Amino acid sequence: MPALSFAPRPSALAFALACACTLAGCASGAAPRPPQPIAKAAAQAPRDFVPGDPLRIAETDTATLAARMAGGELTSARLTQAYLDRIAALDDAGPQLNAVIELNPNALSEARALDEERKAGHPRGPLHGIPVLIKDNIDATPMVNSAGSLALATHRPKQDAPLVAALRKAGAVILGKTNLSEWANFRSDRSISGWSGRGGLTRNPYALDRSACGSSSGTGAAIAASLAAVGVGTETDGSILCPSAMNGLVGFKPSVGLVSRAGIVPISHSQDTAGPMARSVADAAQLLNALAAAEAGGDSAAQAAAGQHAQDFVAALDADALHGARLGLLQGTGVKTHPDQDAALQRTLKALREAGATVIDVRLPTQGKWDAAEFEVLLYEFKDGLQRYLRDSDAPVKTLDELIAFNRANAAREMPFFGQELFEQAAKKGPLTDAAYRKAAAQARSLAGAQGIDALMKKHKLDALIAPATAPAFTVDPVNGDAFGGSSWGAAAVAGYPSLTVPMGEAHGLPLGLVFMGRRWDDAKLLSLGYAYEQIAQARTAPKYRVTLSP
Repeated sequence: MPALSFAPRPSALAFALACACTLAGCASGAAPRPPQPIAKAAAQAPRDFVPGDPLRIAETDTATLAARMAGGELTSARLTQAYLDRIAALDDAGPQLNAVIELNPNALSEARALDEERKAGHPRGPLHGIPVLIKDNIDATPMVNSAGSLALATHRPKQDAPLVAALRKAGAVILGKTNLSEWANFRSDRSISGWSGRGGLTRNPYALDRSACGSSSGTGAAIAASLAAVGVGTETDGSILCPSAMNGLVGFKPSVGLVSRAGIVPISHSQDTAGPMARSVADAAQLLNALAAAEAGGDSAAQAAAGQHAQDFVAALDADALHGARLGLLQGTGVKTHPDQDAALQRTLKALREAGATVIDVRLPTQGKWDAAEFEVLLYEFKDGLQRYLRDSDAPVKTLDELIAFNRANAAREMPFFGQELFEQAAKKGPLTDAAYRKAAAQARSLAGAQGIDALMKKHKLDALIAPATAPAFTVDPVNGDAFGGSSWGAAAVAGYPSLTVPMGEAHGLPLGLVFMGRRWDDAKLLSLGYAYEQIAQARTAPKYRVTLSP
């Protein structure tokens, strides 16, 4: 589902979030995050809000934090507490980002146990003691997994998703869970990115009245604001790349199957994947090493990807990767142009060529022709996969029809701004044996993959495709929904191929991203190209928590 977003006038948004505040009691779980009205935030948060940072953790990468812990300057317990304090200062107070929906009540005890392991001379690796935030559609004990819905506000899975187990095995501290666009933006065709019935609205730390995009909005805003070292998002079509681009982050959507999807509330087994969101490519690669090591856990795509998981994505990073590379600049993607973005792109093209890359203009011969087939696939696969997840995880509701009925019965809280049109369309679909589904699935994959990315890259002998990720973050509007400015990542999403966004510049202080796309299993190559670009661009800037960009 293409990532959407939403944009309000102050009075409407204040009402929206005031309504959401009344739901705090419904969001059961350890340390729920009650949303606050943006009007209150606007009154309290000064322009260019600067939080305290006594341990110097803001904008600090995992390698530096690990070195400080290894040298005895810092412990995981102190680091974890510092992030908890920062969440209190920025998520609950100050600009009130509302990015973290729930805290892990065991985070500090887990951090202390990891400190004891380090003292005993048994560090587990580069992520030992590093706090990580994960999206609230991924099973992680003892917390709720709700997909942002009040229907699942009491749903506590009995075991971790394989990717969470892998993070813990690598020594990461699961700090908590992040808000998201409810049901990963697959409930309504006029939804509001970053809003969920359980969590309220997540705000963009670069401008509080702008969208953080979705559906991994909470992870995007949280990692941009240094509420954790790194974070995990999920994507079907843009839900890692869009919030990463609009929050000034590196976001990586792996090839489908590289990371196990077991234990994740699904939309589409053809397109879904989890992936890293970080402030640098090196951190994204480090997190991906842990995520890719997860057991398949019954995920057939992950089982089929055996042999791809053992790659060391950090070791593959090469600052000289652009030298001799052939890149295709995608034309006709439909991303709305902006003078600042055009200027940033021209600077980027100049820098890429100076680094030794050849850049040529190209067009996907099948651009957008997969849209109808993709939508049909998502409707079928959402119904099938969601009902399987609800049943297997012993959720409070078991079917899509029950969810639809719950939303209708709780419409004042669950549907104050938009409905559930996509739910209702999906509920009418039959099984995955239907001829209509099988035809659409084959057509979508072929148009985006074999006839799209593969054919274009082969024709021009390309190492990767590049394009501006999307337009700058738009204003939140609960009346009209997201004023989304188009995207360039669709082909990679539908084909199940990897894609990466890296900060490219800013438009009036709003981050801009550059997307890299490649063939299936080109994950390491894309990360290396993005790393080389990042080293010469150095385009990320920290957020300033401005209330608005309006004069």
